[in-house]
Amino acid sequence: MNGIILMFHEGGPWMYPIFACLLATLTIAAERTYALFFVLHEDKNALLKGVRPHIMNGDLLAAIRFLSSQKQGPLSRILKAGLLKAKGSDLEVQAALDEASLREMQYIEKRVGFLPILSNGSTLFGLVGTVGGMIFCFSAVAGVDPAEKATILAKGISEAMNCTWFGLFTALPALFIYGWLQSRVQELTDSINEVIVTELNLVLSGRRLIRNAPDPEADGRVESA
Repeated sequence: MNGIILMFHEGGPWMYPIFACLLATLTIAAERTYALFFVLHEDKNALLKGVRPHIMNGDLLAAIRFLSSQKQGPLSRILKAGLLKAKGSDLEVQAALDEASLREMQYIEKRVGFLPILSNGSTLFGLVGTVGGMIFCFSAVAGVDPAEKATILAKGISEAMNCTWFGLFTALPALFIYGWLQSRVQELTDSINEVIVTELNLVLSGRRLIRNAPDPEADGRVESA
């Protein structure tokens, strides 16, 4: 630990923005990991299996109450939004599902896109520190006593290499974390697309019974669920 602290101080002022990038990366990674893998975790198959018989029987109220009894996440909220408009036209159902999915995608994709920016930023800050250190050492050795040149060169090169190392040390984890979180975002996106298509097909299949079912939007208990 003492060695890392010493390297940080020897790296010069450009180590601080790199450190800020590292802190931002760790904060975003922790928050997005918790949100994407725990808060937004839902059993897609269980949700579809639970609503399928109710929709096929034209019982929209039972389907919505089933969804309200489950853990509230993007899939259940999207399914519920479509069911509330199921007595309308196919375009109304599609519009309701699309609108709900857009709302959910805003939260799913939130802040993940900052990680590649932080990765590139820390690399560039390290490069600036490297170039600055090299400029310092070459300009400082001009016109000084030969006995001091080695010390000045060592200090400048040390600053340059420490910035390079710390910039890459910050950039690589940010890049890999971004890839990992982006794969989870894509998984959730695929699940959303699947439930949208599945619900549309179910509504179309049960259209005859659905037309005779009570309007779920007129049921105050459903609206408050």
